[in-house]
Amino acid sequence: MILILGLIILIAAIVVGLAGIFGNTGSEHDLGGGGDFSIFGYHATGSTGALFLIGIIVGAAALLGLALVVMGARRSARRSTRARRELGTSRREATAVEREHERERDDLIKQRDDARAETMRDDGRAGTTAPAAETTPPMAEPAAPAAETTAPVADAPRGRGRWFGHRAAPR
Repeated sequence: MILILGLIILIAAIVVGLAGIFGNTGSEHDLGGGGDFSIFGYHATGSTGALFLIGIIVGAAALLGLALVVMGARRSARRSTRARRELGTSRREATAVEREHERERDDLIKQRDDARAETMRDDGRAGTTAPAAETTPPMAEPAAPAAETTAPVADAPRGRGRWFGHRAAPR
């Protein structure tokens, strides 16, 4: 909002200044000889000091507009920097949570495998054997279709990104 207000004030001051310059050219607008100075139909009769004061006011308005534009730009830049920083923080937190879940899953799988091995050992001491269906690993997944096997693995490390694709020539 501040940025837009500053742009409006700055553009208005520029328009008034340019209209004053280009609308009052020639000898008939000479202030010393009794001519008048007009901007958008407003006639400024009097001394050059009064005209100079009007110029100072227009310049101050332009300076105010420029200051508002710069202030608004800095504010939006700080806001976007803060958002990028928070995004990085949330990504790091999500990665940490994902690693913790992987550790917990690995611990549970290890506990399950240890319990199965102990059960098999206890069954071996008692003289019984486990059914054949139980000897297959429980984590074995069915074979994936050919289309899915060509997709890259999400956990695989990615190569260094290049702007224009792969290198054109070897090193």
